[in-house]
Amino acid sequence: MDIRPESLIFDQDGEGTRQHRIKRQVIDGILSGRFKPGDRMPSSRGLARQLGVSRITVTIAYTDLVADDYLVARGRSGYFVSDSAPSAPSLVQACQNGESIVDWTRLMSHREPPPEEIARPFDWHSFPYPFIYGQTDPQLFDHRNWRLCALEALGLREFESLTADHYERDDPKLVEYIQRNILPRRGIAARPDQILITMGAQNALWLCAQLLLTQRRKAVLENPGYPSLRQILGATRCHTQSVDVDADGLAPETLPDALDVLFTTVSHQCPTNATMPLARRKALLSLAAERGFVVVEDEYEFELAFGRTATPSLKSFDTHGTVIYVGSFSKSLFPGLRLGFMVAPHPFIAEARRLRGTVLRHPPGLIQRTTANFLSRGHFDAQINRMRKAYEVRRRAMETAIAETGLQVASQPANGGSSLWMRAPDGVDTDLLARRLQSKGVVIEPGAAFFDPTRPQRNFYRLAYSSIEVARIPQGIRLIAAALADLD
Repeated sequence: MDIRPESLIFDQDGEGTRQHRIKRQVIDGILSGRFKPGDRMPSSRGLARQLGVSRITVTIAYTDLVADDYLVARGRSGYFVSDSAPSAPSLVQACQNGESIVDWTRLMSHREPPPEEIARPFDWHSFPYPFIYGQTDPQLFDHRNWRLCALEALGLREFESLTADHYERDDPKLVEYIQRNILPRRGIAARPDQILITMGAQNALWLCAQLLLTQRRKAVLENPGYPSLRQILGATRCHTQSVDVDADGLAPETLPDALDVLFTTVSHQCPTNATMPLARRKALLSLAAERGFVVVEDEYEFELAFGRTATPSLKSFDTHGTVIYVGSFSKSLFPGLRLGFMVAPHPFIAEARRLRGTVLRHPPGLIQRTTANFLSRGHFDAQINRMRKAYEVRRRAMETAIAETGLQVASQPANGGSSLWMRAPDGVDTDLLARRLQSKGVVIEPGAAFFDPTRPQRNFYRLAYSSIEVARIPQGIRLIAAALADLD
């Protein structure tokens, strides 16, 4: 059967080159079963005329498809669908109307209701005033050197690190850099067998919760605190208790007498940015040793400290092995990297490595080696210095604009970071404020999601300066102040 040129639709605005789009159309036709083995493809001249492209473009696409065994060339007869072309498996639908006959509610184990999420539009980057946290500013990222490091990781010399299944092992080059360069800056000394690479900080927190918590154990978390942690803890069905933080973060004396695991953000409390003083850190470690509970320290913004020297991590003072340290490259490089690490005594790391191996084997070798190359060649330090300088300028612009408009900072961060924790007047619902601001091109993050659902507070919000140009900050703050005045 001859396949007519009209059977192939060409998207002039589609992604990829023209050859790639033609190949995609042919492959989709074969895998869907529309094009059968032995069917003759349109002539290159006829298809080029139909699609409005050059004949050589079609010829190149056909040649690539022959190389991939989707098509075969038969002399002067043209191109045909290969008899050995890949095909999609035949699927039998249980229900044609799309509804399942399985009682999923009965089969699935009970789960906590999903927490209130931080409201932000998917297309936030198209807004002129995006005060969005944790996203990458493309103007600050070193695209060129990252690309070169990725190309090096793809090269023949490092082929094994890219392609081999290392089972539960991590890239030794990345582990060595973390051990010798990243951790000493935080005051931490660790052996390679005390370090585990994770798929970001959230994966590390999940591993901790799965290994340390059961239905009979209790976890303590900060209020306000990291919203996704509640969901992670809910999946373990453990008992949870939230403890309020103050201007200095978590107060050790407010902890309950009985607890098994404490999750805390010591250096930059999430979301208030409070930094726990040294005296509190030592008191917390004394309590952990005395009562026998584990502290999971999530230090997600260490590199972004400016204004004064960063305080060493809680783990650096840990002489009893009670602290599990969690770090991440999401804020310092980019969130889509999904790469982090944790440091703990060897018995815990060994068990976490086995659990990680059961779920995902190990983080992709290409990602690990590219990151290792970027770190070891000094590009990471240059990136951090560039970000610190830019964030310090933006922070000053934020503070100036906030002072001029009379907005209220709920917690004044003492040591850098990339956001400010704000408080609206009592009675103001910042979810409503956020919706109104979006119509004016401003994106803020309402604060309700950070609080214990049993004790909600709706008049807080977060303003980040990592994703907004410094020149746009004053007008964005003025728009926020005007919107608040209308709601007050």
